[in-house]
Amino acid sequence: MSVDNVREEQAIRRTTDHLVEVFADTHPAEHVERVMQAAYRSFDGFPVRDFVPVLAERLARAELSAPPQTDAPTRASALTEAPALTEASALTEASALTEASALTQAPAPAEPPAEPDAPAEAPTVETPAPGTPSRKLLLPVGAVAAVAVLATVLVVVNLGQEETTSATPLTTVRGVIGSEKQAFFEDPQVVKALAAHGLKVEIQPAGSRQIATSMDLTGYDFAFPSSAPAAEHIQRSRKAGTKYTPFSSPMAIATFQPIADLLTKANVVKQTPVPTFDVSRHLDLVTSGQKWDQLKGNSTYPVDKNILISTTDPRTSNSAAMYLATTSYVANGGKVVHGAAAEKAVLPLVTPLFTGQGYTDDTSEGPFEEYLTVGMGPSPLVWIYEAQFVDAAARGQLKPGMVLLYPSPTVLSKHTLVPFGPSGDRLGRLLSTDPQLQRLAAGHGFRSGDAARFAEVAAEHDVRVAADLIDMVDIPSYDTLEHLLDGVAKAYG
Repeated sequence: MSVDNVREEQAIRRTTDHLVEVFADTHPAEHVERVMQAAYRSFDGFPVRDFVPVLAERLARAELSAPPQTDAPTRASALTEAPALTEASALTEASALTEASALTQAPAPAEPPAEPDAPAEAPTVETPAPGTPSRKLLLPVGAVAAVAVLATVLVVVNLGQEETTSATPLTTVRGVIGSEKQAFFEDPQVVKALAAHGLKVEIQPAGSRQIATSMDLTGYDFAFPSSAPAAEHIQRSRKAGTKYTPFSSPMAIATFQPIADLLTKANVVKQTPVPTFDVSRHLDLVTSGQKWDQLKGNSTYPVDKNILISTTDPRTSNSAAMYLATTSYVANGGKVVHGAAAEKAVLPLVTPLFTGQGYTDDTSEGPFEEYLTVGMGPSPLVWIYEAQFVDAAARGQLKPGMVLLYPSPTVLSKHTLVPFGPSGDRLGRLLSTDPQLQRLAAGHGFRSGDAARFAEVAAEHDVRVAADLIDMVDIPSYDTLEHLLDGVAKAYG
């Protein structure tokens, strides 16, 4: 295939993609593609190819913009059934196109008045044969009409060039999101992909529990917290009819290799191909009051501090709520907490996991940024989303010795978008179904519909991730989780 053919096909592909977006609200993508291909094939055999993509787009756009006709075959079918232009008309195409282009550069000369009663005569064009004087070639009337249509279309394209090349106004969609998705929405590739669909997304990051319980969502087109329970509460309170879960992320622990080695000796960490962190064993250490400098053979981190995992503020942030969901399950004997009696029994066991930390951030970005920049001094163990670690690896932010552990058990945080209107709904559908956006989400460490891309990113940056999420537990209902969080909050005083 020649370079020109490749370029032409690429132009047709880009044009088709553009028309799919333009007519997304009125025609299925498959129909748009069929119409565009039919228009493109109608130019098969034409020797001059420079204007074919533009002309094909104009024909397809006219077909797609026309009102439906129930008593006639579709124009797309008509395009495929139209007879090809004769060889003679093909020979005249170049001159017709050139003349049409010239029409945009100079005014047309005045036409002489037609002679009355002149006998009808077949149209002619001058076509000199190689090495011979010019001669007249008769063309079928239909062929000349087809060339005239081509010329007219070209003039329209040239005269309307400003319209077709001007930027389409974007629909602004405002939303409040969990902070761990901020890097995704600010990614220039994501911005460009959304703009291709006519959307400009403006975001306000916040703690996911804060979004669900205390934020005024008036004026926003969507809310995008990091958990299904928070989204469920928003959906109920706003009486939203639908929700979308475009991607998810299991909860994980960011630490350092010396700490992982130390906790391996304490039977908290298991050095399997994907290292795991025994939540039950860790809870025993905390409830017994054991400290770092009391661990046997500890020359790595001999400090007089409780062996705690750094989290966000449970009063505002979803990641802390996910930690509470995990630890309450373990404290409840391997069962999801349900009912007042179970809530009362587990609260004394899980509350010190939070109150013993001191100051905590409102969003998950805070403790993870400290992990990336300060080191293991203040926070040797940090509760995070798996996506944060993979994304940091992809962006070259990890330092040697930083490792990822999977709590056993852990929970899956389902990033759930709740739309409040048509534009928010459109964004939710795009994030959930568009292959490019799903791929970009996987590139930021989220588990999306593009599992292959997620695995590829992790492998490229040497992050050992769990291929299959097996040791997962269910999250308590929204009401139960709120009761537990309120109980912990009261302990802060």
